[in-house]
Amino acid sequence: MNTNLSNIKKAAYYLNNNDCVAIPTETVYGLAANAYSGKATKKIFILKKRPKTNPLIVHYLNLADLKKDCEIDKQFLKLYSRFCPGPITFVLKLKKGSKISKNVTNKKTTIAVRFPKHKLTRKLLKILNFPLAAPSANISQRISSVTKLDVVEEFGKKIKFVLDGGRSREGLESTIVNLVGKQKILRLGSIEKNKIEKYLFKNNKKSQQKITVPGQGKIHYSPGIPMRLNIKKPKKSEAFLLISKRKNKNKNYFYLSKNKNLREIARNLYKTLRIVKNLGFKSISVEKIPNKGIGETINDRLLRAAKRK
Repeated sequence: MNTNLSNIKKAAYYLNNNDCVAIPTETVYGLAANAYSGKATKKIFILKKRPKTNPLIVHYLNLADLKKDCEIDKQFLKLYSRFCPGPITFVLKLKKGSKISKNVTNKKTTIAVRFPKHKLTRKLLKILNFPLAAPSANISQRISSVTKLDVVEEFGKKIKFVLDGGRSREGLESTIVNLVGKQKILRLGSIEKNKIEKYLFKNNKKSQQKITVPGQGKIHYSPGIPMRLNIKKPKKSEAFLLISKRKNKNKNYFYLSKNKNLREIARNLYKTLRIVKNLGFKSISVEKIPNKGIGETINDRLLRAAKRK
């Protein structure tokens, strides 16, 4: 992991010139561009082959920067003080006169924002004069990238630079919480939902508008080959993802954890799916994963990855 200032400045150079770069976060790598630039954010959609109707998450360094673009209240501040910086995204009202590109929000009056925890990306944000629109650094619907090599595999030389921050610690995308109108969790993520729900109002007004957020497509996070879930015994020809070590050393067995550790399973999931695909397996089976805590998020990702058109 290169943490020297020259690499951060190199990333900043490209971003200041309306190019896209890949950045590390604690969740997954992001494909970043100047959130104030229509030209720069348009490149994100082209590179990812992402539908224009799918809005982008914007990354900020701190509250002072966020206040330039968003309306905030006590409810948001409670969640912010408890979980930020970290793997949580908030849907907030966009301020009138904000410089945020309409590409980012799909011309809506709400915006998804978060405060990444990764030190390199925070140092990068500190020297920029704009926030970063940064969805996951992968082709739309495919597996998210958790290392520099994953990003290179997805885009090759199509992006200018990858800021190498090592392997993503969490390995799953951020939790998304709507704070406009009806408060609710819109996407499960690295923070267990029960830890967030106690901060949300139970009796709140319904939202007057439909909130559209990333990662909600029926087909998403896909390795591009068929998947079967909750499997006890795999077919001979398919890769088998297990949640704890076994004595037998079958070549088609891939272990997500040594001892059913859900955090370890989450961290290893995308990387293992990518390895299996690259090894040439034509299908994947996955052992049943406990549907509790972050296991709910893992199962959410697997269900979307297993969907077929």
